[in-house]
Amino acid sequence: MLVIKNTKIYTSADKVYEKGDILIEDGKISEVGNSIDCKNREVIDAQGLVTIPGIVDAHSHIGGFGLDMNDQDLNEMTNNITPEVEAVYSIDTKSPMFKRSLKAGITTSAIAPGSGNVIGGLVCAVKSHGHNIEDMCIKNPVALKMALGGNPKGVYGKRNQMPMTRMGIASVIRETFTKAREYMEKKQKKDIPTDLGLENVAKVLKKEIPLKVHCEQFDMLTTIHIAEEFDINFTLDHAWGASDYYDDIVNSNCKGVIYGPIGVLLLPGECGKIDIESLIELDRRGVECAIMTDGPISNPDVIIVQAGEVIRFGGDIKRVINMLTINAAKIIGVDDRVGSIEVGKDADLVLFDGTPALDTDATAKYTIINGKVFDIEKDKFTFDC
Repeated sequence: MLVIKNTKIYTSADKVYEKGDILIEDGKISEVGNSIDCKNREVIDAQGLVTIPGIVDAHSHIGGFGLDMNDQDLNEMTNNITPEVEAVYSIDTKSPMFKRSLKAGITTSAIAPGSGNVIGGLVCAVKSHGHNIEDMCIKNPVALKMALGGNPKGVYGKRNQMPMTRMGIASVIRETFTKAREYMEKKQKKDIPTDLGLENVAKVLKKEIPLKVHCEQFDMLTTIHIAEEFDINFTLDHAWGASDYYDDIVNSNCKGVIYGPIGVLLLPGECGKIDIESLIELDRRGVECAIMTDGPISNPDVIIVQAGEVIRFGGDIKRVINMLTINAAKIIGVDDRVGSIEVGKDADLVLFDGTPALDTDATAKYTIINGKVFDIEKDKFTFDC
């Protein structure tokens, strides 16, 4: 058992403790409050430190893309749609990006196929530490990956194959969902051969999982239109240019906006409108908003820098911390286990010297994952509770 004492706690559960304690037992949070008994328990005196839930990165490719981006084991670019494949089978859990994520305070990542295909496959949620993928994966699937715009155009246009254009992308999506709907209808009436790809698309049609859509600028309108046509849920990932479409997003089946990354590349056209401040207005209007790394395309600690940008544009610190934690957990459907500091949830926490996103010099000191305490300065685990 471990008690974290005398720390400011942002619970991401509508409560802030100016000076509180957290009791961890068997990898779970068992008590949050004041003056928790420390007798016969390990103690971290966190006087002067700030504790938040473990950060949830709702859009990542770590373990499946090499650090130089040459090895892309999460891009099955042999067909413009590959809904049958699953990211969980491509994740190298020994990748150094997991330890870097741990040091940045990221304890859970939604690891997705890349954006080379229009439909890329199933997304899973993975902890930043564990023995193997079965140990680290806490939910599979959490979404079906889809991509619009320059990425699939760039892959298949060079091959003189469909889709070369945005109208081609929209056609491929609509054709796929039409086939999946017909497949579901036939399957209800008689025994037919199983199609693994259409089975996964059917999960979206049945609203078991959302589409996770790589899109920006007016591609967001295409996503919204197709989602309305087929009555499906989706998230907008990257979402550069979202400020042009507030009403469209708010009035759609959008289950979350996962923004970013910013400060990595400055690209023209569809990637050229960097408006992370749009999260403030979308959050105000009831849209779940989160911030991504897109790792390893950006370094894990960039997620805090991006949150700081939301603060710089006027975001409230409590709501911005939610964008790093509970909002992201809700969007990827793992908020029953992570994303907030509440009794019964996994003991995933980060202790900072300073307030992350608010203080530019805030530094992560400890990352706790499943009750295991990683001392960042010592670069090792020191407690297992």
